[in-house]
Amino acid sequence: MQNKESLDEISRRIIGAAIEVHRHLGPELLESAYESCLVFELKRHGLSIEEQKPLPVVYKAVKLDFGYRLDLVVEDEIVVEIKAVERLLPIHEAQLLSYLRLSNKRVGLLMNFHVAVLKNGLKRIVNEFPDARFGNTSSDALNKRKSTD
Repeated sequence: MQNKESLDEISRRIIGAAIEVHRHLGPELLESAYESCLVFELKRHGLSIEEQKPLPVVYKAVKLDFGYRLDLVVEDEIVVEIKAVERLLPIHEAQLLSYLRLSNKRVGLLMNFHVAVLKNGLKRIVNEFPDARFGNTSSDALNKRKSTD
């Protein structure tokens, strides 16, 4: 696993590439178009990409394939979930957080290309690998809960 500075730098490069794609395509296409163009840009910048990576669920030591797929995994570290929706909803963030937990990754980028300015459609989600008995990703919330135990 890479350190925070490295993850931040990769995140910046991904966001820069996404902004470039959005500048050229605008906000009115399908997710698949943005994904293909973003892959092209990221590869052009020398980043390794896995597209539509299968994500099995391990339940009671059995690996089950439910058909979950990660849109992109960059440098085997950052999960990128691409959307082209009217607006991002809490369920989109929950989806990405679940993907981070299931894939054991720390950083995810949620990108909604259906906006006039891409920075308004970006969310960075961090999975801080919480204490399993609390099931919370916020270290502040986790610390508050622990202090009340």
